[in-house]
Order: sequence, then structure tokens, then C-alpha cells
Amino acid sequence: MNTANSILLSPADNVAVANGRIEIGAVLPGGAVATALIEPGHKVAIKPIAAGEAVVKYAQAIGRATEAIAPGEHVHSHNLVFESGRLPVVPPSEAVHATEADRARTFMGYRRADGRAGTRNFIGVLASVNCSATVCHAIADEANRTLLPRYPGIDGFVPIVHGQGCGMSATGDGMMVLHRTLAGYARHPNFGGVLMVGLGCEVNQLTLYGQKGVAAGKRHFNIQEAGGSRKSVEKALVVLAEISEEVGKLEREPIPVSEIVVGLQCGGSDGMSGITANPALGAAVDILAGVGGIGILSETTEIYGAEHLLAYRAATPEIAAKLDGYVKWWEDHVAKHGASIDNNPSPGNKRGGLTTILEKSLGAVAKGGQTPLNGVFGYAEKVSGHGLVFMDTPGYDPVSATGQVAGGANVIVFTTGRGSCFGCRPTPSIKVASNSTMYHAMEEDMDVNCGVIASGDKTIAGMGREIFELIVETASGRKTKSEEFGYGDNEFVPWHLGATL
Repeated sequence: MNTANSILLSPADNVAVANGRIEIGAVLPGGAVATALIEPGHKVAIKPIAAGEAVVKYAQAIGRATEAIAPGEHVHSHNLVFESGRLPVVPPSEAVHATEADRARTFMGYRRADGRAGTRNFIGVLASVNCSATVCHAIADEANRTLLPRYPGIDGFVPIVHGQGCGMSATGDGMMVLHRTLAGYARHPNFGGVLMVGLGCEVNQLTLYGQKGVAAGKRHFNIQEAGGSRKSVEKALVVLAEISEEVGKLEREPIPVSEIVVGLQCGGSDGMSGITANPALGAAVDILAGVGGIGILSETTEIYGAEHLLAYRAATPEIAAKLDGYVKWWEDHVAKHGASIDNNPSPGNKRGGLTTILEKSLGAVAKGGQTPLNGVFGYAEKVSGHGLVFMDTPGYDPVSATGQVAGGANVIVFTTGRGSCFGCRPTPSIKVASNSTMYHAMEEDMDVNCGVIASGDKTIAGMGREIFELIVETASGRKTKSEEFGYGDNEFVPWHLGATL
């Protein structure tokens, strides 16, 4: 709801956010009148807030009032404080809900032999080690040039290459994460078939990737055994032609929307991200959860300070405890490197209206909507269940999205305020702009403009519905802007853990 240059992010909130300068005497959401000059991005009370009461924004507590605050007063560092304990959380009673018609819908996707649903029909060329990356690129380039025209039912041949696979321990977290990530891509439902290419002498041996649990049509060989680079390309084209004969015949068919799995990303955020794009995506996730689909919230370092609010929504105590365990791991991990993830708002943040670390983190958490948290997974683990789940990942977008795709995300929705450009084949990436200025400047990269929320032309709920509809259309084959440009060959970035030996 927008009134007098202000935005009410949720009916449960007791503060609104200034979308422009609010003058004294301006009428606020709910009928209150501003009693102070409110600068853009700052908060104004729209209901009486008693001393010690929670200040609520995004339908979540962001701190406690240090004194009584009357409707119309400025709410900021002088009368609001963050407490590290568990603050009360407003139940999400007015979340956006799916309809019966939504629950009966289907999208046009690919039904794989293992039962999972694909939104694209790519063939992957996966490198087991950095040493085979150049050959994998050469294989994919030649296949796209010579084979793809013969098989219009295939979306393309995708090189999945990386900088790991050797110079590392054969055991431990680093190898475990790399293997889990590559195995997740090898069995991804957006790949109709996969060819894995190794060098032959690397630590990450191809024999580690058996047929069990991996995509149908998987083949593999080593460059050294094939007789070198050029002969490897020649051999690969013969193998890919065989795979293409089967994969190229596949057609899209109706699949329940409950089988859409969406990775939720934000990057290059600005002051409007947590006010427009992220809450709108959260509204779409509420609809997705209501139809039985899955939304994967990630980036543990960017929900820090707000993790207890997610824990409040956890379906079981065990889920909450698992999330807390990952947060504690990160605290220990960064401390070992002389760093901290407690990124408290800077003076610039505060000049822009942010008051507490909770408020800052909630801008990112808003992507998860108001639905219960139904699961917590490790990096690149195969996700399961339904509704909102959390995957432990770093905040670096390519690494985080790589983990989500390995976990089964068949669509990505990526919000941005500054204009991050991103794609992650084989999974299509929908880009959502938080402000109209950037959207119009980079319209060839952005799929959705949520700046219309700030202008008052559309609501968060309305934009959430539009994003949900675009998710369904994208799952059915509509190409995103990043796909049209060709993003996705260079954004596979597995999390690098452990020592380089």
C-alpha cells in the first residue's frame, strides 16, 4: 500500500517506509499523519508503539522501541534498538495464498526416467577436473555447430567446467562438496543426457560417478585414454550423436506446477531491494508453496542476524536447530580467517534509513515470503519436500546458485538493484529489477520491473502474482533475457573448500 510517498510492506507492520520525502502533515497508511519530516528510505510509525514493544517491518520484528512512539513519528536509531535475543515475530496471517485453480495447474515440461521434471532439454558436457575444461568447451562448441541443427528438440550442448578436481585431498569437505555438486548436475532434470570428460590422472576420478542416481544417457571417458585433445573431441561427437538420437525425440508434456523447484537469489542489491523486488518474490514463493512447489532460500551469510526469524517459522524444532548449526559453523569459519559476518549497518546504511542488522538481513530474507520453513539442506544436497526450504551456501551469487541447481532447482529467480547480469544453464534465470531506473537502463537483461511497486502503480501481492506466472511460463519453455543473450556457460562455480595441495 502506498500513501503520501510511503510504502507499507505488510498489513502486519507498524511502520511504513518513505518512498520519497514525507512532509509534516502528510497522511500515512492507516490514516495517521506525519509529525516529523521523514527522509526517503526511513521509517515512520503508523500505529502507537509502546516502549519495549517490537517494531515490525516485513511482518517481522526488527528491534524494540526504546521509548513510546506515536503514529507519525520518525523511527530510527534514536528510538529503536536491536537485541540479540529472540524477538517476537508476527504470525504471517495475511500472506499471499494459492487458489484452488493454482493447485490444479500444470506447466509444459520434460518428464525424466527417474520421475523428476525438467524445464529445459539440454545435454551436458561435464569436466571432472580443470584440466579437461578446454576440451569440454571444444566438444560443446562443435556439437552446437554440427549436431544441434539435426536435433531441434534439444536446447543445446552445455559445457560445465570449473577450476577444481585436482591439487586437493581425495577426502574431506572439499572433495565431498565438489563430488556432490557435479553429481547433482549430472542427474539434473534439465539435462536429457550427460557426457563427463576427465583427464585421467586427476584426484576426482570419473569412476566416482557411477550410473546409480545419475542422469540417463550419461557417458564418460578420459582424454589420456582417448589419445589426446583432438581425438577426444572426435570421440565425444560420436557419443553425443548417440545420446541425441534419444534425447532429441523428447517432447514437453503437462506436469503439475507442484514439481517446479525455484532457487531464490539476490545480488547487486540496493536500498529498494528489500522493499520491492524481494518481497514481491516472497509473495510468488507463498503461491508456489501453496501449490506444493519448492522455493530454495540460500546465502547463509546474508540472512545472518535474521536467522531466528526463519527458525520461528520452522516446521519442527529439528529444522530450526539445523539452521542454527549452519549459522554457528559460519561464525567459526570466518573467525578462523580473521573476519566476521556480523556486518552491522554502516553510517551510509543508516543515512539511507537502515537501523539494525535485522532490518538489513530481512531485505534478503523477504525472498522467502511468509510460508513455513519446511527443510534445511547442506550445500548442493538434493532438496526434497515442498514449500520453503533453506540451503547452506556462501553469499557469492554464482557459488550459491550453483549449489541450488545441483540440489534440483529447475528455475532460478534473481533479484537485483544495481543490475547483476547472470545465467546458470541448464536452469533458466529470471532477472527481477528492484527499481525502474535500472530496469529501463538494462531492459535487455531484466525480465521483471518491480520499481512499479515504489511508484504505487502495483502492489507487492500483484507483482508476486506476475512473478509466479512468469515462473510457470519459463518452466514451460519461455526464454529469459539471460538465455537470449547466452549466459550460463561460465557461471558454474562450485564452492571451493579445503586446502589446495
